[in-house]
Amino acid sequence: MDISIIFRIAAIGIITAIIGQLLKKADKDEIATLVTLTGLIIVLLMVVDLINNLFGILNTLFGLY
Repeated sequence: MDISIIFRIAAIGIITAIIGQLLKKADKDEIATLVTLTGLIIVLLMVVDLINNLFGILNTLFGLY
């Protein structure tokens, strides 16, 4: 596992938080919520891909079918 994935997740979180705060200050609460949800979905997809890779490695390691 590469440490760059942790930096990517942190960067997405920081960018999402900044954009969300800017939109809330501009009284665009609905769009701020959508931006936050989009950031969450992107990070969850990244984590699901990592878990899929982990199970693939375990499958190869133990020879499961």
